Amino acid sequence: MQKSCVHVYTGDGKGKTTASVGIAARAIGQGLRVGFFQFMKSGMSGELVSLAKLGVMVVAPQGSTKFVFQMDEAEKTEYAEKQQATLGRAIEQAGELDLLVLDEIVSAVTTGMIPSAQVEDFLKTRPEGLEVVMTGRDVPEQLIDLCDYVTEMKMHKHPYEKGIPARKGVEF
Repeated sequence: MQKSCVHVYTGDGKGKTTASVGIAARAIGQGLRVGFFQFMKSGMSGELVSLAKLGVMVVAPQGSTKFVFQMDEAEKTEYAEKQQATLGRAIEQAGELDLLVLDEIVSAVTTGMIPSAQVEDFLKTRPEGLEVVMTGRDVPEQLIDLCDYVTEMKMHKHPYEKGIPARKGVEF
């Protein structure tokens, strides 16, 4: 059996989720069992439909219409419970997968929705042979230390700076 690795795609640039979708598509094309679990998003991203059609197990609970910083304490508590339940489901399924993508798990950690220790413990005890891909900005050092690949996407220019909002099929 080949060694499995942990990847993280981070940074302020576009492409973190896109890179994770690419590795998921590559893995499913090679006959691997792939799970794509999405955190902190609306559940309406176009890649979810495509991945499901390819045979990827997709779990993307309906997200909030608010950013975490806009939520009151009751909303944060409820949202954190949903994020933690999604991670729980990913951990339960991990033994049945060859590749597990945890899209925006880093954001769930940095906003306090999921304790970093919970993700760290999973990475340290993950099933043998399970490749794990994580995405999100501002990855904590303790997660970086557990990764084999750390790739940073850096923004040099973005249409948002010109007032162009996220576009369907390109950014979501």
